[in-house]
Amino acid sequence: MQRTFGLAFLAIIGASAVAQTIHGREGITLPVPPAVETVPVSDDYFGTKISDSYRWLEDARSPETRAFIDAQNAYTARYLKQARIRAQAVDDLDALESVSQTHTPWERAGSYFFRKRLAGEQQFSIYVRPGWTGKDERLIDPAKLSRDPNTSVGLEDVSRDGALVAYSVQQGGADETSVQVFNVKTGKTLEDELPTARYLGVSFAPDGASLYYARNDKEGTLLYQHVLGTRNSRDTLVFGREFRGELLTGNDLFSGVVTDDGRYLVIQIDRGVPARRVDIVFRDLTKPGSPFEVLVWGLDSRFEAIYAKGAWYVKTDYKSPKGRILKADPGIMPDVWQTIVPEGPDVIDEWSIVGGKIYVNRLKDVKTETAVYALDGKPAGKVEYEGIGSASRFEGRTTDRYGFFSFESFIVPPTIYRLDTLTGKREVFFQPKIAFDSSQYELKQVFFKSKDGTQIPMFIAGKKGLKRDGTERLLMTGYGGFNLSMTPSWRPTFAWWLDQGGWFALPNLRGGGEYGESWHEQGMFEKKQTVFDDWFAAAEYLIAGKYTSPEHFAIAGASNGGLLMGAAITQRPEVFSAVLCAYPLLDMLRFQKFLVGSYWTTEFGSAENEKQFFYLLKYSPYHNVKPGTAYPTVMFFTGDSDTRVDPLHARKMTALLQSASSSGRPILLHYSLAGGHSGGMGVDQQIQDDADELTFLWTETGQAGARAAPK
Repeated sequence: MQRTFGLAFLAIIGASAVAQTIHGREGITLPVPPAVETVPVSDDYFGTKISDSYRWLEDARSPETRAFIDAQNAYTARYLKQARIRAQAVDDLDALESVSQTHTPWERAGSYFFRKRLAGEQQFSIYVRPGWTGKDERLIDPAKLSRDPNTSVGLEDVSRDGALVAYSVQQGGADETSVQVFNVKTGKTLEDELPTARYLGVSFAPDGASLYYARNDKEGTLLYQHVLGTRNSRDTLVFGREFRGELLTGNDLFSGVVTDDGRYLVIQIDRGVPARRVDIVFRDLTKPGSPFEVLVWGLDSRFEAIYAKGAWYVKTDYKSPKGRILKADPGIMPDVWQTIVPEGPDVIDEWSIVGGKIYVNRLKDVKTETAVYALDGKPAGKVEYEGIGSASRFEGRTTDRYGFFSFESFIVPPTIYRLDTLTGKREVFFQPKIAFDSSQYELKQVFFKSKDGTQIPMFIAGKKGLKRDGTERLLMTGYGGFNLSMTPSWRPTFAWWLDQGGWFALPNLRGGGEYGESWHEQGMFEKKQTVFDDWFAAAEYLIAGKYTSPEHFAIAGASNGGLLMGAAITQRPEVFSAVLCAYPLLDMLRFQKFLVGSYWTTEFGSAENEKQFFYLLKYSPYHNVKPGTAYPTVMFFTGDSDTRVDPLHARKMTALLQSASSSGRPILLHYSLAGGHSGGMGVDQQIQDDADELTFLWTETGQAGARAAPK
């Protein structure tokens, strides 16, 4: 296709800037956005012609696209430079984020392995603590691997004897990593290295002499075995391509995990994201060359298996949308498996077997409650928590005496505990020291009716005594998809917003997993509009309750939550004042063509299907922008290292919305050259990015027409 770009495309300020000015809040003014060339392309979908004027922005590497990114970043920088609160936001976030943090440890041979970051450091390092009272020793420091502060390391696995550590190395926010092996005794990294790719799991063989790793690429997912000390070219294909005469496609994701006793290699095959079907097969490692056997295959339900004390235990939503736990018998159907933990009124969110006991986290109206069971299903107690919050999965092996878990909420930073499975006694493993006084805030849960009358829960947090007269700022975030439950969690950005005196809200939209698979199904495929209706009903509840008003209403969402933001912008632009739309899905007719977008057709469908095309077109944000509409101010946030949701969505939507909006308010693109979907940014960069987001949201929910105070 021939494309011609005029000189105006390269200009930072469009030719009409003299005649028009963009007005932000707090006295911020900008010229019109950078001029962007339109090159219409037409597609025919089942007789319906769709025009796309910014198709050329899908090519991230073209000189024209790079010029667009540079111009947009300069425009956004011009906005941020005028925002008076940004310097304060950076200082405040430094106190919230530049603090020591630790992740949940793994116990191996009496030692504890975990990631820890000290105050002032950019990234987490990998540590070992010899025994409960031992001194922490740093094993792998990313600062010694690269001078780039956006290089991070992840803990993949530790050998059974604690002698070897498999760790990943990530650059920026990309999903792809490389994998290396560290010898704890010698203090050196082995020459073995798995090259940069998308790995779905790495697990040591029982003897520690080899690694099983699952790699996902154009061939699909393939599971290999790498013998330490040998060339990668000699790695053995263990599983992939086909099984039982059924071809495994690129959308089938799996990894190999060795059972705690070292007997079996277990493979759980997720069919799509989220998986509508999960298959589980296993191989007896005590019998070299033995074939894979089937635990469960071919059922359109989800299964998750743990092998403990000579038996298989499986959590499933098979004929139980809120989940149950069964004792499985390979070779026969789940219908006759023994029920260990029956389905109840509350969905099973997480489960594990530690110390020969089953720990089951249920969501009681999206708040964690943990029950403990013996392996025969007899009740064995509870784990109690204080206040509204979320507990993590109990981490530990089936044979370990001690397990670890964390507890947190929007107003309580996460604390990691060690739990004695014999006595029930808990001890603090790590508690961060953060300048945030939780006692000054309150967190509550309310319920509101959605458009169809369904009761939807929502968390609301704010300073004690904060007034409700419609004049306060409010930040609402949400997700509503992929069977993911949005539970109360700590985020420095939320804490900053609360500390400034703003309200915070999170509604638990359908499409998530808060109430089981039926809750998820009510917000997927042709029912996706239900998610958006829940969101708008939440906004109306907050406005009616005078928590805020449209003038002071900020919303934020990322990934599938970015799609939610796109729907809010295009369907109800009058309700919200400022929108942060991060790493978003916005062009719902073409998302499946890029990166790993095809995985998500099990959630959204695909425009390549005639029936699905029409409902996707109806809500696709990119295709529902209407010229001359007074849209709220928007910051699209993405980056080159997002290798999951293609940044093309944000690029195209920025250009389209800038050309269409009649509100005269800023439409900004914040485009990182290193950032991506998977985090991994250094603390300093994360603080700068968070400050940019919060500066935008706080400024653009101030009084309309307000001017900054004089210096």
